Amino acid sequence: MARVYTSSVIDAPSARVWERIRDFNGLPKWHPRIRESRIEEALPSDKIGCIRNFSLQNGDNIREQLLGLSDYDLFYSYSMLEGPMPLSDYIATMRLTPVTEGDRTFIEWSAEFSCEQEKEDELVTGIGTNVFQGGFDALKRHFGG
Repeated sequence: MARVYTSSVIDAPSARVWERIRDFNGLPKWHPRIRESRIEEALPSDKIGCIRNFSLQNGDNIREQLLGLSDYDLFYSYSMLEGPMPLSDYIATMRLTPVTEGDRTFIEWSAEFSCEQEKEDELVTGIGTNVFQGGFDALKRHFGG
């Protein structure tokens, strides 16, 4: 089982960062690699089990299902149902933790998945850099960091 873990600190209160990322259908609003997204069957985007169907800027399509979401613990988890990458059993979590010194946010995004051994390093690096850190960098720009 491959594992990706990326973390960062955003110079904004966790309540504001959560407001920005909480919408499971809101990736195009904050992640630069996402072109458009919709929730299948017109379900609410915070309903456990809903499926977001989104397109990347390069035209690839991904479908992910919301597994858990907590406004109290500031996290959501999801699984990838379909996507262009050669992997399976993909489960990811994004979590925020308040940093009381300076009213900042510790953000972490992790994923585990299965893949062929020879593809693991490439997938871990690509997801960690392009997806996770790319999203963090966009959030930092948004919040003036």
